[in-house]
Amino acid sequence: MTITHTAQSATRLLRFDRVQRGAHWANAALFGLLMFTAIPLYFGSFFGIVMQRHLMAQIHLWSGLALPFPIIVSVVGPWGRQMRRDVRRINYWTRSEIEWMRTLGKSSIEADKFNPGQKLNAIFIGAVIILMLATGSVLQWFRLFPVPWRVGATFVHDVFAYAIFAAVIGHVIMALTHPEPLRSMFTGWVSEKWAALHATSWLREESSTKDMTNSR
Repeated sequence: MTITHTAQSATRLLRFDRVQRGAHWANAALFGLLMFTAIPLYFGSFFGIVMQRHLMAQIHLWSGLALPFPIIVSVVGPWGRQMRRDVRRINYWTRSEIEWMRTLGKSSIEADKFNPGQKLNAIFIGAVIILMLATGSVLQWFRLFPVPWRVGATFVHDVFAYAIFAAVIGHVIMALTHPEPLRSMFTGWVSEKWAALHATSWLREESSTKDMTNSR
């Protein structure tokens, strides 16, 4: 059994640890609640079909206030080492990655752990969490803010709500059409074969780290 386990370990790479997977699914659940409750809040004709307006508004409010916490908790503390490494990866862009985005994926690239599209999606989600929390706070506690702020917050909140719906739907479609990365969000692991095809630079980095560890 030890040999089998060792052989399996040699063909797999840990892509996401438990902290990262927990943060992802907590974040997904909160986004789901926000999207579900946003529809009747925006389209008043839906009120009363599932829940009353006050309850919908409260779920939307508290889900929005809770949205940053899974990310914050997953980053701070000794348990967040892997998440912090990935945040640095997401914010580091090579020239080939920028060119890949400029050409809409037509140029060649030796992908890191995340391809440029995944990096851009993560940056977008992080930015809209802050943006929606700020504009939502203005809408919730509107008496504390001048009228121009309220008007601007309403416009920005609505526009980015549509953008979030589009991004989330696109993210789900991409996940369903790429089963191994999706499975890694449940189990944490991907095969070296997948990494060799889709994350060459990351595979080389992990192999180098493993070699250094074994040589000690």
